Amino acid sequence: MSTTKTKKTAVVICPGRGTYNKEELGYLKRLHSDKVALVEVIDNYRLQQGQVSVSELDTMAKYSMRKHTVGENASALIYACAMADFQAINQDEYDIVAVTGNSMGWYIALAVAGALKPDTAIELINTMGSMMTDGVVGGQMIYPIADENWCEDSAKVKQIRLWLDEANQEDDCEVHISIHLGGYLVFGGNKLGLSALEAKLPVIQDRYPMNLFNHAAFHTPLLKDTSAKARALLSTELFSTPQFPLIDGLGNIWQPHSSDLNALYNYTLDTQVVEPYNFSKAIEVAVKEFAPDKLIILGPGATLGGAVAQSLIKQQWLGLSCKSDFISRQKSDPFILTMGLEEQRKQVLA
Repeated sequence: MSTTKTKKTAVVICPGRGTYNKEELGYLKRLHSDKVALVEVIDNYRLQQGQVSVSELDTMAKYSMRKHTVGENASALIYACAMADFQAINQDEYDIVAVTGNSMGWYIALAVAGALKPDTAIELINTMGSMMTDGVVGGQMIYPIADENWCEDSAKVKQIRLWLDEANQEDDCEVHISIHLGGYLVFGGNKLGLSALEAKLPVIQDRYPMNLFNHAAFHTPLLKDTSAKARALLSTELFSTPQFPLIDGLGNIWQPHSSDLNALYNYTLDTQVVEPYNFSKAIEVAVKEFAPDKLIILGPGATLGGAVAQSLIKQQWLGLSCKSDFISRQKSDPFILTMGLEEQRKQVLA
């Protein structure tokens, strides 16, 4: 009598900007030389736009902050790596029950879930990534709100919100919460607003508050004009019915076959561009609504793992109450599988 192996359920998490760094140079060629069709669609589109191909960016002799982190290059490069990783998941082993992402990772999530087909995915991702070619609107700054045990400090969050209000009362200052990122808050604002808030925030670990290089003030009202431009350039016809449930940056679930594509278009090109992206909420919804056996974080890079873990600790998911609990769990039976980490990647591949 034959026995059918039970699949593990998994939620796939797509990375955002800032995940293709010096260590990731060559990621696409090294790990995905077989993903010819995917890379060709992306490269051909970019060459038609007069842009450098992702293949060339990935195989450059040296990593360049100016070339690799600028929006029009970083977005397409990260999408290519992440989508190639998704295609490499062993779907005989893993049943994908939902897809989500952080910030720009929402666009990748749409592609992974099939709400954007390969040719429309690169059109949307490349268009949004190229919005700041003529000058970055505002900036972003990241600051920790968790203690050394990865537990959120509610008193600190309350104080930060007071400082945020104070900064916005200063002349010509505008700064907002941009992303709820596990044990961090990302702020988006104009230069004066970010500087005013930065002056109030105590320095932590000699590195925070940290300004994010080449990042615009996404997920804030400063991007209203960008949202309007995107809707003028991109049609609702780019969107298709998703094949997997999608969890957005408000924690809403877009179900296959029952999603209003006009509403999905408006959320993607309006709501999440100008309103805060709550990645922490997306992770909460992912585990509570889908109770997956694993969370699979697509590459490139491995920087998203900490934020996901901090979100799990906040919910005390699987009994996790602190950083040491999470590390112990990952050593014995990892719940998070990060494809940017070689050992964890092996557990995901076909």
